[in-house]
Amino acid sequence: MKFTKMQGIGNDYVYVNCFEEKVENPSELAVKISNRNFGVGSDGLILIKPSEVADFTMEMYNADGSQSEMCGNGIRCVGKYVYDYGLTDKERISVETLAGIKYLDFTIENGKVALITVNMGSPELVPEKVPVNVDAIKGVSDSEKSGLAQVVDKTLEVDGKEYNVTCVSMGNPHCITFVDDTASFPLEEEGPKFEFHAAFPNRVNVEFIQVLSRNEVNMRVWERGSGETLACGTGACASTVACILNGLTEDEITLHLLGGDLKVRWDRNENVVFMTGPAKVVFDGEIDVEALR
Repeated sequence: MKFTKMQGIGNDYVYVNCFEEKVENPSELAVKISNRNFGVGSDGLILIKPSEVADFTMEMYNADGSQSEMCGNGIRCVGKYVYDYGLTDKERISVETLAGIKYLDFTIENGKVALITVNMGSPELVPEKVPVNVDAIKGVSDSEKSGLAQVVDKTLEVDGKEYNVTCVSMGNPHCITFVDDTASFPLEEEGPKFEFHAAFPNRVNVEFIQVLSRNEVNMRVWERGSGETLACGTGACASTVACILNGLTEDEITLHLLGGDLKVRWDRNENVVFMTGPAKVVFDGEIDVEALR
């Protein structure tokens, strides 16, 4: 099977062109090919497929084999792949995902895609649609639970510790909390406790944010099914929305992730989030799928 390893600010995936290749069991393949010792090594597997409603389909699987709705860094790489490898000559494309159709605009340099701006759609704040189980949120009365429109700056008890959290879906569920210092925060210890918390029936991606100014933040992310990753595009978008809702930043910010920077803007008049960042090809390869362990 031919594949391409790509990364968006360190969030790396194995991409398969399903216009040419056929993948029989993508969930099983994702586990094997993502293994950094016995496989290619990645945060997951992304299949680029035809679509009846958009230019392309992005089908995404995490490193543990679970399917994910969307990935902002992953979809930017899809955009670079289809343009640079000649599947399209358009500089604006649509991509079908489980989180809906997303629109990508390319910045072209020397005939190749250098930057991609993704219209990530509208943030979802209604608890049952994130989803969040409000019964697990501390300090919310029974009368409030039925009418709770947003989980913004609410208290979540995680293994005896209290965190103020804001919950947003960008096609997949995110829980954002603010910390004094992302570098020293014990993410590997705390991340899994959030991911599998009773508040999140579909598990959750968790973003830990350190606000530096009205225009800049540091971010670390624990992704469901993958653990800590160097970047998460939907997480950056959800975190931007959370920062704005909590009155901590302006409507456009730069997020410093472990793998690099993303610029995100929430157009509140249109209720649309735009994310801009790079995508890179690491290498092309061919692998014997049957030989993977």
